[in-house]
Amino acid sequence: MSLHDILTDIHALEEELITFERRYGIRSETFYAAYIIGEEPEDENWVLDFGEWASVYKTWLSRQADYRDELQRIQRKEPSLMGLVRVTT
Repeated sequence: MSLHDILTDIHALEEELITFERRYGIRSETFYAAYIIGEEPEDENWVLDFGEWASVYKTWLSRQADYRDELQRIQRKEPSLMGLVRVTT
């Protein structure tokens, strides 16, 4: 995956995370920390949302790592910002 593709994924995932954060009134980081230790939703109607939210957040974390790895790979070849910047319209 190119750096641009990874960044596009990150932005799309962040839009989904913001939707959940607005719906439930907490940041994804806070939600995920509780979710991974097994905290159950207060309302059983939230179960599907919580599963999806956790999945989106986990994918977002993975894409963040992909971004850092790809950035390091590129910077080994071209250490300046000019090697990274790509203008799209």
